[in-house]
Amino acid sequence: MSDSLSNLVEALRRLPGVGVKSASRMAFHMLQHDRAGMQALSQALEAAGTKIRHCSLCHTFTENEVCATCLDPQRDRTKLCVVETPADQAALERTAAFRGLYFVLMGKLSPLDGIGPRDIGLGKLFARATDGVVQEVILATNFTAEGEATAHVIGEALKERGVAVTRLARGVPAGSELEYVDLGTIAHALVDRR
Repeated sequence: MSDSLSNLVEALRRLPGVGVKSASRMAFHMLQHDRAGMQALSQALEAAGTKIRHCSLCHTFTENEVCATCLDPQRDRTKLCVVETPADQAALERTAAFRGLYFVLMGKLSPLDGIGPRDIGLGKLFARATDGVVQEVILATNFTAEGEATAHVIGEALKERGVAVTRLARGVPAGSELEYVDLGTIAHALVDRR
């Protein structure tokens, strides 16, 4: 394999869930059948890498100093939803059920991986949450061990600062049958029932 082809395969392997075989298949496909697509991908990667940055207010991805969501005058500035990633923010936005603002952590606390409060911008979050405008912080971190720990740390710190904190609800998904739902989800649904 040539150096250029090896470098292409190694670059593709950096994508999540892509191993050597998948990366090789993609590289060979583009070289054999889609050179124009290969150029478009290269240009899109270059443009994204140079133009996209973090919103100065919520930390999500944007091409501007402040993202469109933070600039939207129709958003409820008294509610701040904390999520782990821009993908989580996008998922919440697709529901059209939340009209407040966001803070994107760009990660979660994970002491085993060396990720602490400074690495996910908790100081900036606390400053934003205590700005006198925000009245409720909604913790929408994932329901993993790290996500739960992150929500707990944020929640306790904000409660000490006098901020109202709520946690995204969890439970049995709509349309599911109990016999097929995992036991942990059923247990949480019972505890969090309303």
